[in-house]
Amino acid sequence: MVSNFKFQYMSKLKTIKAVAKRMRKTKTGKIITKKCGKDHFNARESGKVTRNKRRPKQLSKSNTKNIKSFAPYL
Repeated sequence: MVSNFKFQYMSKLKTIKAVAKRMRKTKTGKIITKKCGKDHFNARESGKVTRNKRRPKQLSKSNTKNIKSFAPYL
C-alpha cells in the first residue's frame, strides 16, 4: 500500500567552512580567533606587539552575531 503522505523538513543551515576552521566557540558562547599578521615582517614590530599576537582574541558582539550566522553549528 502506497501512502501519499509527504514529509516536509526544514532545510539545513549551511556552514561556511572557511569561517568555521578559523574560529572556536567557548562554553559561554564567546567566539575566539587567532590574531592576524603573524607570518612575516614581524622583525620590525615592537616586543609588545609580538607578544600580543600570541594570544587569542575575542570577537566583538557585532562580529559574533555575524559569525554565528555563518557557522550555526560551531
